[in-house]
Amino acid sequence: MVYSEKSIAGIFHNRAEKYQFEPCICYKKEGKYVPISWRKMRDMVERLGLGLISLGVKRGEIVSIFSENCWEWLVADLAALSIGAADAPIYATNSGPEAAYIINDSESKVVFVSDKDHLDRVLSVKSSIKGVKYIITFEKIDTDEKNILFMDEVMNMGQDSKDKKAFEKRLGEIQPDDLATLIYTSGTTGQPKGVMLTHGNFVSNVLQCYASHPIIDHKDSVLSFLPWSHSLGRTVSVYLMLHIGAVNNLAESFSTVLQNLQETRPTLVVSVPRLFEKLHSGILSQVEKAAPLKKKLFSWATDVADRAVDYRVLNRSMPLVLEIQYALAEKIVFSKLREALGLNKVRIFISGGGAISVEIDRFFNSIGVPVHNGYGLTETTPVTNVNRFEVFEFGSVGPALADTQIRIAEDGEILVKGPQVMKGYYNKPQETSDVFTEDGWFMTGDIGNIDKKGCLHITDRKKDIIVTAGGKNISPQNIENTLAADLFIEQAVIIGEGRKYLSALIVPNFSELTTYAKNQGIPFDTNEDLITKPEIVSFYNEKINSLMKDYAKVEQIRKFNLLPKEFSIETGELTPTLKMKRKVIGSNFSEIIESMYA
Repeated sequence: MVYSEKSIAGIFHNRAEKYQFEPCICYKKEGKYVPISWRKMRDMVERLGLGLISLGVKRGEIVSIFSENCWEWLVADLAALSIGAADAPIYATNSGPEAAYIINDSESKVVFVSDKDHLDRVLSVKSSIKGVKYIITFEKIDTDEKNILFMDEVMNMGQDSKDKKAFEKRLGEIQPDDLATLIYTSGTTGQPKGVMLTHGNFVSNVLQCYASHPIIDHKDSVLSFLPWSHSLGRTVSVYLMLHIGAVNNLAESFSTVLQNLQETRPTLVVSVPRLFEKLHSGILSQVEKAAPLKKKLFSWATDVADRAVDYRVLNRSMPLVLEIQYALAEKIVFSKLREALGLNKVRIFISGGGAISVEIDRFFNSIGVPVHNGYGLTETTPVTNVNRFEVFEFGSVGPALADTQIRIAEDGEILVKGPQVMKGYYNKPQETSDVFTEDGWFMTGDIGNIDKKGCLHITDRKKDIIVTAGGKNISPQNIENTLAADLFIEQAVIIGEGRKYLSALIVPNFSELTTYAKNQGIPFDTNEDLITKPEIVSFYNEKINSLMKDYAKVEQIRKFNLLPKEFSIETGELTPTLKMKRKVIGSNFSEIIESMYA
């Protein structure tokens, strides 16, 4: 049977019918990647969908999914969508109270959890959760509670259902304007809001993304590691791949991505800038440790690549001498580097979810890894702009997608119209009204401009712009990106709101710094001890001054403080998509910050 492709569920079932016994998704089991076929996925989706109907899940109701990325997550998602329900994914790193907030706000009647750890987090706040009738676990967990079911049990209920036609009937009734999901904003400020994304939003954005990169197809494979609770991970890493029929390889975690790249050798990857920063830092670190001849060869090759990259990104002919030099650099340096990193088959590497530094962007494109920087928000499903092979501009997020309008307001704010713009915030009419202009443009909260090529340049988040005591407006992200691109700097946060000058909290790259200290004969016991050494403080002072040389006087960092450990999701300083929570960082390090202005 052929289903309407006006819904994500319809797209999945059509591809499953087409590709049958080919691999749909691969996951790591006992050290090896194991495939699950399209047919098996469809069978599980149908049985689980019928099981949910047996449990009383109605069309338009919402279920929650509290889990890391796994094949069961996708089965639960597609089962809910196929029966006309919607889901509210919860980041796997969320605490019990954070999960309870989403479960209650979304009015979920059913909650999927992956394992005992996530079940325990939900049960720890059981008294504050209202309306949940069933908890369904991906792993089998021994319990006497009748409302806690193993997913296999629910699928067996679906297998035994006497009304098998109910599934197809529900699937056929889905309309483009029907709610597909509530994705909760990561809440860098205030309580998260449930962004209502419809089947029409997702299908539109999938087709827009495909039109921007029509070279992708069924022969591609993706390494998926962005959380599917996040709109970029969901739309581009999952639904776009379902549309083209690509194989989805699941990374075990963000920390194992390098190993998983080497194991799966994907052709497509979707990432946030943090991965590029890590890769770049790792490459430079290896070069630093290399023999003088190899170091000199790498320096020559990257110089050639930097001169060639502006031709390469637009597939333009380069001068003959440069072409010969690049071909040599490619053969003896870059092909081997890509092979070692597991990037030798990558055709497109999409970067989104934050700003990537131009230096790092140029570097990867120059060594033959096509990085295409894009832009969007949860509220826009998320993609509105992306660089592509036909139109590319470093420092930009590319031109708007098809059927997407971008306008710059008088105060510089980026406004968006398009079929991917959300329906609104769940049960929050006032907050919804607050983010739309009177004539229907979505207000992104980002500041930017559009160049002559039609490429959008993001200069900052409106709420992140620092206004100094002298009334100067400063974009902290540009400065932070410059600092973080350095081999010895892991993370950087600029401080200066209402202050006379800028200061910075700097997290060193301790892997490199400890090696440097040992080579310099600087004794230390711990990271805390190391960052207090006068020689180290002086080393970073010189480095920061050098990195800031091209910035205006008001953008110079007058004082800084080195921190002994990274900002993290666990401490609440990063969102699950690795964005800085400036308010939390400001609170956690208030004494250190005040000392820089004493």
